Amino acid sequence: MTLTAKWRQWLPYLGIAVVVAYCLAPFYWMLVSSLRRTGDIFSTSLFPSPVSFENYRSVFSPAQGFTRALLNSLIVAGVTTAMSLLLATFTAYAMARLEFRFKRLILTLIIATSMFPVVSIVVPLLKLFTDIGWINTYQSMIVPSMSFTLPLAVWNLTTFFRQMPDELEHAAMVDGCTRGQAFRKVIVPLAAPGIFTTAIITFIAAWNEFLIALSMTNKPSMQTATVAISKFSGATTYQTPFGSQMAAGVVVTVPLVVMVLLFQRRIVAGLTAGAAK
Repeated sequence: MTLTAKWRQWLPYLGIAVVVAYCLAPFYWMLVSSLRRTGDIFSTSLFPSPVSFENYRSVFSPAQGFTRALLNSLIVAGVTTAMSLLLATFTAYAMARLEFRFKRLILTLIIATSMFPVVSIVVPLLKLFTDIGWINTYQSMIVPSMSFTLPLAVWNLTTFFRQMPDELEHAAMVDGCTRGQAFRKVIVPLAAPGIFTTAIITFIAAWNEFLIALSMTNKPSMQTATVAISKFSGATTYQTPFGSQMAAGVVVTVPLVVMVLLFQRRIVAGLTAGAAK
């Protein structure tokens, strides 16, 4: 094998390594910075020396209230994901199976609603939620978050349901099932990979949401993790606690990474379902 052929053989792996390094470099630096002492936070070494956990102790100190913020994020992201999946599953099935006028236009409008900048809807929603007494409540964060998670879920599931043959429902109905029973007992179990993948994507989007949570809450006890990180305070008024913010960033990111690693097979199955037909 010539030298050129060897380079061509290893070139794809080199490209993958470059992309992976580029994507993981910020997270690695965040992890390293979180393990530095406060006095070493601006060090440029690739490894923390010595390793210190003082930033993590600071993050979970009762004064920061970060544990409560993590719980708030879990509630908001979990409820947003559950409600989005419930509504999107029925909507996507109807869009994929039923024939009616303006179906393509409706699907286009659904995905178009997710393209509006969040900042453009925050002010009117803030006025509305103030009038109805929703400020500093979970629903004030869940309902606006669904404005971008629900269209995403509908779009993904519609594509997935379209890839499933109509004969599945017909066979179930021949065996005595109603349309609803065929959907519940046949289609939904077979659509589990696509639903699961959509749930992961929706949860990550809701978990990382910042602007809505920042605008709709002013009580520390109702803030989500992303908002709590932005409001960490240093030892003095003008000091930015970079170490604590890096540690909190690691704590917020690790659950998502673990979740993706645990369920990567289902995610890949859902993303590639129907690719080979």
